[in-house]
Amino acid sequence: MDSRSLQRLLDTHYATFERTHRLPDHVREAVHCLRRCRTAALGGHVQACPDGHIERVWYNSCRHRFCPQCTQLQIAQWLEKQQARLLACDSYHVIFTMPRDLNALWLANVQVFAHLLFRAAWATVRELLADPRYLGATPGMIAALHTWGQTLVLHPHLHCLVTGGGLADDTWIAVRNGYLLPTRVVMPVFRGKLLAALRKALDQGQLTLPSGVAPHQLRMLLNRLGRQKWHVQIMARYRHGRGVVTYLARYLRGGPLSPARVVAWDGQTVTFRYADNQDPDAQGRGRRKLLPLSVDGFLQRWLLHVPPPGLQVVRAYGLYAPTKRAALTQGRQALGQAPLAASPALDWQRYCAQRGERHPECCPVCGQRLIRMATVPPERNTRRPVLWPQPEAPPAPFPEFQEAA
Repeated sequence: MDSRSLQRLLDTHYATFERTHRLPDHVREAVHCLRRCRTAALGGHVQACPDGHIERVWYNSCRHRFCPQCTQLQIAQWLEKQQARLLACDSYHVIFTMPRDLNALWLANVQVFAHLLFRAAWATVRELLADPRYLGATPGMIAALHTWGQTLVLHPHLHCLVTGGGLADDTWIAVRNGYLLPTRVVMPVFRGKLLAALRKALDQGQLTLPSGVAPHQLRMLLNRLGRQKWHVQIMARYRHGRGVVTYLARYLRGGPLSPARVVAWDGQTVTFRYADNQDPDAQGRGRRKLLPLSVDGFLQRWLLHVPPPGLQVVRAYGLYAPTKRAALTQGRQALGQAPLAASPALDWQRYCAQRGERHPECCPVCGQRLIRMATVPPERNTRRPVLWPQPEAPPAPFPEFQEAA
């Protein structure tokens, strides 16, 4: 379906959905933005060909990071910047996943839990690669938070790009034999660090307990999870990090579902494509399948992943940390790379040229630049109204989604 399919679905069904579900304010605000993106509600301007071939109205974008139809340029800008910073070394794609038993705790503490998850993953990589048995150097890592699985159910996990080497006393040390770390060693270290961080946060009163869960019950759950095997995956090495960072950029903005994956919507059911990783094909990729969901069930799953304000979903550590420019420069020098030079931000014109597309502001008939003829003012009173009174103590986000997740 086209890029506006999800927008039309919201226009048709969201009002009814909102009346029957308790939604956090940031989710309501996101839907408010998505429904108005590139419509007259946000205003725009009129463009015309100097020779009168065409005239069109160009409406403004909402620029909300969950919007699936107006974030391509921001993703491309981030990707270009990160690719320029990459070290010329082997890279590894590492995936850290927490048990689904912690989903309810995640929903009640997204900001705090995400911070602890990032910290535990980096502390694991840093500690093990600092050990001379494995590397004995400081690596670089870029980590991206995903909260969804292929079928949009709740599945918080981190995708990480980790350098296949590191810096030690101005000397570059590469990993041995093409292997980053043994998974059997990474898993218990990551598990121990995240569980210890959760226990400490609980003791310090930093966690909100899910409905019906007492502190001693959460401690018992953490103890039980400490005896189970967690899922940590280290993919085969990449000769460079461009493929991994491109994957990280794919879901930096725009939410978990592109409109192209929605194949049908008949007013009652939404059907979208997904890759069934439990049923791989001959190449080891998940087979493409279709999943039909009721409109209510689809909106529950999709809107569950709207990030709360201030949540930083991509973070960099070690040699890639924003505060470690000197170390990154030393690493580039050790690998024979030129110093990182500042470059102008990617604009629409260059972005379209990279994709082989026509300049977005040129007449398709004669090729001349379109002229701005008039401004279309935004509609008044387009702020989201609060339709339903909010309780004094706001509930945990989507409490009714815990079973579905």
